[in-house]
Amino acid sequence: MYKDKKVVITYGTFDLFHKGHYNILKRAKELGDYLIVGVTGEAYDAERGKLSVRDSLVKRIENVKNSGFADEIIVEEYLGQKIQHIIQYNVDVLVVGSDWKGKFDHMRKYCEVVYLERTKDISSTMLREEGDIYKLGIVTDSAEDDDMVIESKYVSGIHVESVYSDEEQLAKEFCNDFELDSYYTDYSKFLESVEIIYINTVKDKKYHLIKEALENDKVVISSPVVADSIEKIEELYKFAADNKKILIECVPTFYLQAYMQLMWNAKGQQIGDLICVKNSIRLGELVGIDKDDIDAHLYFTTLFAKQIVGDNAVFDKKQVGQGDNLHILYTGENGECIYSCELGNSPHIKSDMKIIGTEGTINVPANWWETGYFELKRNDDSNIRRHSCNYSGNGMRYVLVSVLSKIKENKHEDMRLTPEEVLYAAKIVKGF
Repeated sequence: MYKDKKVVITYGTFDLFHKGHYNILKRAKELGDYLIVGVTGEAYDAERGKLSVRDSLVKRIENVKNSGFADEIIVEEYLGQKIQHIIQYNVDVLVVGSDWKGKFDHMRKYCEVVYLERTKDISSTMLREEGDIYKLGIVTDSAEDDDMVIESKYVSGIHVESVYSDEEQLAKEFCNDFELDSYYTDYSKFLESVEIIYINTVKDKKYHLIKEALENDKVVISSPVVADSIEKIEELYKFAADNKKILIECVPTFYLQAYMQLMWNAKGQQIGDLICVKNSIRLGELVGIDKDDIDAHLYFTTLFAKQIVGDNAVFDKKQVGQGDNLHILYTGENGECIYSCELGNSPHIKSDMKIIGTEGTINVPANWWETGYFELKRNDDSNIRRHSCNYSGNGMRYVLVSVLSKIKENKHEDMRLTPEEVLYAAKIVKGF
């Protein structure tokens, strides 16, 4: 079938088919005589952490077919199938987007690998009109701050459009490295180019950036914490609530499906009344938090303490420094539950968690804040119940899915991480 033809193959989800998809297929076709397009199956998308895919597999295949470039369309159903396809179809060239540069170099032993640069200046003029795709902009202090850009690739309906920094060289470097459409040093013009912004800067910059974005009707995702004072934090959340704007802190743990299951089991009498919650965190392992930012680590563990021990509990805080470690103790109202956390760099810190109740125990292994798996053992049952949910990337994609859901449903409240919890944690950290 392929004799005397140069066979090219490329893969993609092709959800909400748009001009960018059209262009990559067109350019892939130009590299050979026969183009095979692999469309990812629904089960494989879920397995690799591709979230909120809108179009059915049938529709995505139909859209690729209608482009007129595919000579053959196949379905990619599992990891490792690319090699099988390349051998089966005697492929000469594998085409991959340049955002995956280097990730498929191992395929060069089977065929030529070509990384195509993303078509720029597409989304600003066409993407939103061609599909329900929201434009996201990054506000950053670091040219290497790529977490949100990478995570957004796994969420259908969001396209990272541009970057803002008050340092032009940094903004330009970020834009070039991550192949964005544009960069800005003028914040007002930057806001005009996007609908959602992710702000990851030092705390003393955030307040004005967030406030101006909310005033310009933008959806705001911020790395924790949103401002450098309790008064400013309270003001921002009040403004968002009064004006029905979306303001979310990007703390991925609270948006994970397994975390919600964990909280239901812990607080839903599955192990009886809570007696003790004990965990540890190795500094530097939390997403988006620098290992030297002890306030941010305290903030995270206080948010969790507030949620696990109870909304109405009043905590007494105690801290004990021991070498590189910090021991934090929160005692629930009337001593009903004790929550303790150890923060530090010592080798014995396993970053695990144990939740003990009057009728059983929940164990969460290393990096408990990623909460992809936990075990529940009741005192009256010899069996261990194992709970597992898919966890992919660094968790930011789950925050993005929640944001998209709020936009579509026209909701601004965040029940995963409420303003009351945010303010409570900020005040506790301030007290330290």
